[in-house]
Amino acid sequence: MKLAGTIAGVCVAATALAACGGGGGGTASGSAKKAKVVSGGTFTMALPTDPGNLDPQMTANSGTLQVANFAYDTLIHIGNTGTLSPELASAWKASGTTVSFTMRPGLTCADGSPFTAADAAANLNFVTNVKNKSPLTGAFAPPGATATASGSTVTLKLAAPSPFVLNGLASIPMVCKAGLANRSTLATKTDGTGLFQLTQDVSSDHLAFTKRSGYTWGPAGVTSSTPGLPDKVTIKFVASLTTAANLVLSGGLNAATVTGPDAKRLAGSRLFSSPTQALLAEMWFNHAKGRPGSDPAVRRALTQAVDLPQLMKVISSGEGTAATTFAVAAPVACPGNSIQSALPPHGMAQAKATLQAAGWADGAGGTRTKNGKRLSLSFIYDTAGGAGASAAAELAASTWKQLGADVSMKAQSDTQISQTVLGGSGNFDIAWLPLNVSSPDQIVPFMSGPAPTAGNNFGQISNPAYDAKVAQATKLEGKAGCSTWLAAESDLVSNADVIPFANQVVKTFGKGAQFTSGFSAIDPTTIRMTAG
Repeated sequence: MKLAGTIAGVCVAATALAACGGGGGGTASGSAKKAKVVSGGTFTMALPTDPGNLDPQMTANSGTLQVANFAYDTLIHIGNTGTLSPELASAWKASGTTVSFTMRPGLTCADGSPFTAADAAANLNFVTNVKNKSPLTGAFAPPGATATASGSTVTLKLAAPSPFVLNGLASIPMVCKAGLANRSTLATKTDGTGLFQLTQDVSSDHLAFTKRSGYTWGPAGVTSSTPGLPDKVTIKFVASLTTAANLVLSGGLNAATVTGPDAKRLAGSRLFSSPTQALLAEMWFNHAKGRPGSDPAVRRALTQAVDLPQLMKVISSGEGTAATTFAVAAPVACPGNSIQSALPPHGMAQAKATLQAAGWADGAGGTRTKNGKRLSLSFIYDTAGGAGASAAAELAASTWKQLGADVSMKAQSDTQISQTVLGGSGNFDIAWLPLNVSSPDQIVPFMSGPAPTAGNNFGQISNPAYDAKVAQATKLEGKAGCSTWLAAESDLVSNADVIPFANQVVKTFGKGAQFTSGFSAIDPTTIRMTAG
């Protein structure tokens, strides 16, 4: 989910919301294939904005979750093929409504204190308790589940079946005992078992990490002594994709996720790159009472009016493809196409007819009205998409004005847009931000249930057909329920609740370093510094 996610994720530069999972495979071109691995030094990467609060269990913001990857581990590791491997837990088992983990011996936090099965259980109980209002609840952690510890074993009892439970649990960062006891400290510091520890937080400028000693439990056997690891990591906040691209080319950055024309420029320079499939663009409507989007006819007409394939080409600079499902980040649990056949017929004439039939009549100045209320729309979009996102947003707004809407546009950073939709204000009518997840159950708390801050349903969506199919799919094990999950997603599209409209293979480019990445962006344990 890297809205986180962020949510807002999934966790590439163009995603505000995200769900974090495992890393993918990197690809090299030119001299990058022959680069010599060297240990030590500082690995420097870019994020588009300062994520703010760094508590890894109280956000779905993609930037925060990328930061968390450096300092926090998960119980198990999940790769882009769906393969599970040991991390803090050496073994695991899921059977019915019971999941158990056997914790490795000798786990320690960055401050030297032990990390025990009891600590792992306390983490799980925090994120499964809906009263704590963690955005991870429902997305990664089954609500109402309870965890207990006995010796080195953690047992999680689920309140209801959860078909992709291990995928979700593999994405929950584990916080050490001191951080759990005083969560306020996690806003600007880290307290985890990860390979790196935060040593500096300079607001709006950068974060700095130092590699810890004695780390022996990384995925694929990575330890503090693994050759090629950097001694330090610096995360710089770079808002401009063009600036980030220039810094990679000049050696000012070792890594940056770049999309649009600047990505083509970097690809032409034969740099190392690690690709990942991502949902690039998704259109959310605010269904709250009193908002224009509470009228299904308005949502449908706004969807009909815009040329979604054209918007896809513009926002992706011609590199994208049509969206097919709501969960596209590797490892994809339910491949298929739940979107295209469910879209309403496109056309300005059809859109105008939809509004006219619903009572939205032509008004003064070309703005439609209904019962004396103007069709005024607040439209926000994520600046992390760069020039392509701005151009596509301008095109959509222009189209909606032709339809008869008064559109007010506002570009917001990852952190800002996450705060707008999840912070409780709900001050938007249309939001463009992608929610990147790997399994369809991870989107459920964003498509149903309570609104922020009690829940994640920031669009205040209520779709009984979707809810009914989700209830059916949840009772089926894993892929056996995929057809029902996809049918549920189609209900969201046909009701114009949420419209995903662009996918893209997004690349994180590297110079002086190689790594693997997924929708959680760079996997810190895979970073290898290179010479030449």
